[in-house]
Amino acid sequence: MSNSIKTLTGTKRTLASIPGILSCGFAAGLLITTPTAQAATNFQIIDGFNKTVFGAEYSPFGIQTKYIRKFRGTVRFHIHNGSSLNRRSRVRSFISGLNSQIKGLKTEIVSSRTKANFSVYIVDRKDYASTVKKSIYRNERAKAPGKCFVRSVFTTNGIVRSDAIIVSDEGESLFKRCMIEEILQGLGPLNEHTSLHQSMFNDRSRHINFTKFDRYILNMLYDPRLKVGMPMSKVQPLLPSVLGDIRKRF
Repeated sequence: MSNSIKTLTGTKRTLASIPGILSCGFAAGLLITTPTAQAATNFQIIDGFNKTVFGAEYSPFGIQTKYIRKFRGTVRFHIHNGSSLNRRSRVRSFISGLNSQIKGLKTEIVSSRTKANFSVYIVDRKDYASTVKKSIYRNERAKAPGKCFVRSVFTTNGIVRSDAIIVSDEGESLFKRCMIEEILQGLGPLNEHTSLHQSMFNDRSRHINFTKFDRYILNMLYDPRLKVGMPMSKVQPLLPSVLGDIRKRF
């Protein structure tokens, strides 16, 4: 993320291995003004879906994953608080609320990391890098990009697991942006693009809420008509009808 969330934020992503390990760290950007989400056209929303759900901003191996990546079945979250400022209840509330905001997605909170397929670590800044290295990569030489972080492991059969690290002690805005963006990205929209002014998935946006634009993207992704592993070319003909049905619910 940024040194100050108030001066803007975004994410940088790295394809860490082949196939299917994508890491996202929140980095700094420039503040921009944004139009209202209500003004988004079908074209803009579908364009945003394609820019965030497919591919990777940075792919050192030259590989772009042009297929649907999402969880199959229940996403079982484990929340670990290692911060001096305990925000576990805030994270729990956000995760629980996703069941009503994203049709087709089911989440639950579990008591053990071994039972989870999505772990969320709440940490102080001083413990950020060590948590990335020890708890996520289990490699002392691993890099800890950005101001917060999510890593997803996936195949054409779906996301196997995600791990997000949220910094708790550097202000409300940074915490909220980290919590929402990294958890949402860990569900599948792992890319970003600077043209998406109404989205959190943008280095230059200042959003710290789950925007309507991003709710469209997540609801499209978890629509049952879009199957795990479905290639981008087969997804495109389905998107207008999928979006049309979602618009009726919003």
